[in-house]
Amino acid sequence: MAKRVVLAYSGGLDTSVAVRWMTEELKVEVIALAADVGQGGDWETIKARAMAAGAVDAIVVDLREEFANDFVAPALKANAKYEGKYPLISSLSRPVIVKHLVAAARTYGADAVGHGCTGKGNDQVRFEVSAAALAPDLEVLAPVRGWGLTREQSIDYAETWGIPITVTKSSPYSIDQNLWGRTIECGILEDPWEQPPEDVYELTTPTATEPTELIISFEQGLPVALDGRRLPLSNLIGEVDRLVGSYGWGRIDMVENRRVGIKSREIYECPGALALLMAHSDLEDLTLERDLAHEKARLEPRYADLVYDGMWFSPLKAALDAFVDESQRFVTGDVRLLCEVPGRCIVAGRRSDVGLYDYSLATYEAADRFRHQDAEGFVRLWGLGVATWAARQVNRPTGERPPAGAE
Repeated sequence: MAKRVVLAYSGGLDTSVAVRWMTEELKVEVIALAADVGQGGDWETIKARAMAAGAVDAIVVDLREEFANDFVAPALKANAKYEGKYPLISSLSRPVIVKHLVAAARTYGADAVGHGCTGKGNDQVRFEVSAAALAPDLEVLAPVRGWGLTREQSIDYAETWGIPITVTKSSPYSIDQNLWGRTIECGILEDPWEQPPEDVYELTTPTATEPTELIISFEQGLPVALDGRRLPLSNLIGEVDRLVGSYGWGRIDMVENRRVGIKSREIYECPGALALLMAHSDLEDLTLERDLAHEKARLEPRYADLVYDGMWFSPLKAALDAFVDESQRFVTGDVRLLCEVPGRCIVAGRRSDVGLYDYSLATYEAADRFRHQDAEGFVRLWGLGVATWAARQVNRPTGERPPAGAE
């Protein structure tokens, strides 16, 4: 049985209660590790909350740059959206958190890592599979999965032990946020028929009144500048997030298929992620050769499934990353986005010095240099197989045998 555990600590209800519960019930020392992946917050207050809950130590690791460059960036290049909608907000943060849980376990001499996930969620899979890939010798503790407390009972437990939490019975939402977006669950949102109340949203509150345009510049598949200003990826995501979100654009309300076999209603706010994914995909339309574009589009859902299912540290994911990186060699150029009220963001233009669009081949005006006479033979040969099939099989009267020697 573990004696010391490094717990992935969010500062929320479940992980705060987990600190005290593991201390009392499992008799383990708990080191609370809070990961800054761009969600914001008062880190001193969060550390104090962990200590009040009974942790022997509480640490904060700033992972914003690493998260953006090593986890968000590959997913952006892959246009990764689970079930074509969800840009993998929480899914992307879990492997980087596990990486640092394992590092802290080595530093503190812990024999276990822990998380605050429920038994019906996806995150338990992501934490535990990632831990198995990085440190199979460490035990993984999942107290929330085993204690059998309802959300209301957890709130009561926190009150009993004097753990300062912000969740109340009247505002029961469970929220996870990082620089790639924000997820909201629980409460009224568990009824897929109910419209989400406006008070669940923070990133997409419409405040803008006039249309605006922004130009996102890409180099080898990654956004590097906004309106001509070069920015680190984490900062660029944040600026696009705030700008696009001010138009009330970037909300997702979906019924999602969880890895554990149930459907769940999920609310996401991710204006920056959706805007950058839209711009990146559009630039690929301009710069990727046809067969490469089609094959990449075929593999993108598989990539998203792997990340969603906790397989970030897997051989197939590594192989797909190599393919994606090769595909991005010439995805360089600018995309112009237009934002308008109410709640509209679209691609208004794109350009690239290495784009495959050739005006003289595409135009029907006088500058046209496409060899139209070549098309006749091309079309005839392209359709030759179908034409032969139609003549020899489809159009023969019923019961007529093929000519002798034709079999």
